[in-house]
Amino acid sequence: MKPGIYKVGKFICRTFLRLFFRVRVEGRENIPSDGGVLLCCNHIHYLDPPFLGAFLKRDTRYMAKSELFSMPILKGLLPKLGAFPIRRGMSDRQALRTGLGLLKDEEMIGIFPEGTRSKTGELGGGLAGVGFFALRSKAYVVPAAITGSYKPFSRLTIVYGSPVDMEKLRSEKASAEEATAAIMEGIRGLLENHPGNKKG
Repeated sequence: MKPGIYKVGKFICRTFLRLFFRVRVEGRENIPSDGGVLLCCNHIHYLDPPFLGAFLKRDTRYMAKSELFSMPILKGLLPKLGAFPIRRGMSDRQALRTGLGLLKDEEMIGIFPEGTRSKTGELGGGLAGVGFFALRSKAYVVPAAITGSYKPFSRLTIVYGSPVDMEKLRSEKASAEEATAAIMEGIRGLLENHPGNKKG
């Protein structure tokens, strides 16, 4: 990650979002100020990744599908913005090692457990790789939810929830699937408490 480029990119994203949408941000106090953080959000639009981290003080690293790293402009830009590649299905061992290393180094990773955008706006199932990160690290696991519409000048809200309690699951040696289910329940709770048009 190139800190200078990342900060410029975050400023551009904030400016763009504020110009074209009626942005509301809730729950920023739920983001720990230090320590590893796994920031897990629903996925309704291709602008979700910049929206997820644009209004936070802490920098956010992202997992991005490997195909993007072969595109002419993005392959040079994405690493500078803190992104790292993962093959679809989240069974990429190198990506898992990279993610765990970042969490161990007390960085924050933004991730979309569904693995792809929802075409209906409804929350889909989560992939086991998310639970793997949660169980194999000591990171805080923070659910987030994006609601509203990405139509110009529409209301667009992002809510950051309280960290999901993973200690019991870790001590019980729960499966990755069980951990993912707990994370998805946290996201679902935020969506149910902040209803809206979730289509992008």
